[in-house]
Amino acid sequence: MSNVSNDVLISEVGPRDGLQSVAITMPTADKCRWIDALVSAGVREIEVASFVPASLMPQMADAAQVVRHAMKHDGVTIMALVPNRRGAQAAIEAGVHKMTVPVSASEAHSLANVRKTRQQMLAEVKEIVALRNGSAAQVKIEVGISTAFGCTIQGKVDEDEVIRLAEAAVAAGVDEVGLSDTTGMANPAQVRRLFARLQAALGAKAGAAHMHNTRGLGLANCLAAYDAGVRTFDSSLAGLGGCPYAPGASGNVVTEDLVFMFESMGIHTGVDLEKLLEARISLAAGLPGQPLYGMTPEAGLPIGFKQEHLND
Repeated sequence: MSNVSNDVLISEVGPRDGLQSVAITMPTADKCRWIDALVSAGVREIEVASFVPASLMPQMADAAQVVRHAMKHDGVTIMALVPNRRGAQAAIEAGVHKMTVPVSASEAHSLANVRKTRQQMLAEVKEIVALRNGSAAQVKIEVGISTAFGCTIQGKVDEDEVIRLAEAAVAAGVDEVGLSDTTGMANPAQVRRLFARLQAALGAKAGAAHMHNTRGLGLANCLAAYDAGVRTFDSSLAGLGGCPYAPGASGNVVTEDLVFMFESMGIHTGVDLEKLLEARISLAAGLPGQPLYGMTPEAGLPIGFKQEHLND
């Protein structure tokens, strides 16, 4: 890659969010090859696993092994989702650079998703921070506020409550707080407004936009978040992922489409689109028969499209 600084960070969540949302369990070797392909394409932050009981999520039974493989890559932030202190302990032992803790803005979703109230999850966050602070590991902790833009169980989510939770998470000692459109209910005006409020409340600790494409507004919502000052965006190769409480959800924002949107606007991602499209081969090999999404992969890159700031 060239020494041109990137304007945005694309955080790939497919190996975690995508794989835990499909019935097929991808073999460990295929996961590792997929991660290698993502790194080769220039992706510099990857959420590779979730540290949860294998009995509940067999797709993530090899989390520690996948993390150890991914950690072989220099210059790449390796992340994992941890829902509790036990998961955080395992993630730290595996060597992750960053942990994401889900805290739902919807009480109903929180009880259904992690079987805890929002206050109980904030207490869990404090325990995870204390565990990190008591270890020698330099691990960052991000809280992702799920259902920040609406909930399929509860319905409307109070924006004041979202900001209150974000401030409480920062007070608990986390490094950053992002907002997730878990159920794909967000619209661009709402995204722009809520992220502007988050930036005003948290400053540099305001984190990533995690958008879903349930109703086809994923890219529009990412652009709205960009307009509000967000510079880190979660996405999933081939749009894998979703939420069990959003029937019909087509998954996360497609990484290929997101990178193409930004690059075509002259906003540098540092990701080589041609190599990113090639990474779909590794993904497809590990999930035979699984539908893969994306408009850019279907249409191909436009004639004359070049990423001149990239250097092989």
